[in-house]
Amino acid sequence: MFIEIGIKDIIDIVLVALMLYYIYRLMKESRSLNVFMGIMVFVVLWLVVSQVLEMRLLGSIMDKLVSVGVIGLIVLFQDDIRKFLFNLGAHERVRIFKRFFSNTDSKRKQEELKQIIMPIVMACLGMSKRKVGALIVIERDMPLDDIVMTGERIDATISQQLIENIFFKNSPLHDGAMIISNKRIKAAGCILPVSHDLDIPKELGLRHRAALGVSQETDGIAIVVSEETGGVSVAIKSDLQLRLTAEKLESILTKEMI
Repeated sequence: MFIEIGIKDIIDIVLVALMLYYIYRLMKESRSLNVFMGIMVFVVLWLVVSQVLEMRLLGSIMDKLVSVGVIGLIVLFQDDIRKFLFNLGAHERVRIFKRFFSNTDSKRKQEELKQIIMPIVMACLGMSKRKVGALIVIERDMPLDDIVMTGERIDATISQQLIENIFFKNSPLHDGAMIISNKRIKAAGCILPVSHDLDIPKELGLRHRAALGVSQETDGIAIVVSEETGGVSVAIKSDLQLRLTAEKLESILTKEMI
């Protein structure tokens, strides 16, 4: 007895495979891979019991567990689901589409961007020479309001002097992170999520882990100035770039913020 497989069935299988692969990646990034594997084992067992062996009583019990389990998973992984939906809406093609239909005056945009980037770069360069530790997060598409609430609101114009004063060693806000949003310094002394990635070099401190953590959970750009070495690093999309020059930092910020 042959099973007829049409184009619709092939598309169905491919879509399910893509969905499972994306969920697998999401769970791996959020360190919930064991939970994902446990869910897959339960789903396979449920299909075998209800569809293959046709055990009505056990199948009905597992049906109820699946119904309740979906609600439980939504509550348990609400942050990951929110991140998934955001990534779906902020896909790179969507960004390109938005940019295409937005203001196309590139020269004016570059000038405005330069006024934001240069004070940050010069402040990082100055703090690097004096080995003053700093952590700056630049907001992009994903709002950082929940992080802003953990610090002290400032809402000031971006300037080199202000950035260096905030991260001065005797300043009460120097230990936290500075959040830059909508061309202004929104807050300082903010608390960031810390990455528990085991691949991070052991010589890197808490600032680097916090920078990598916020880049894993948001699309923000995190800049770190090391207090021990004076090295400047940038974390973007879970990728940490170390030992950057002022020119390289400016190039990265210009490319990512344009």
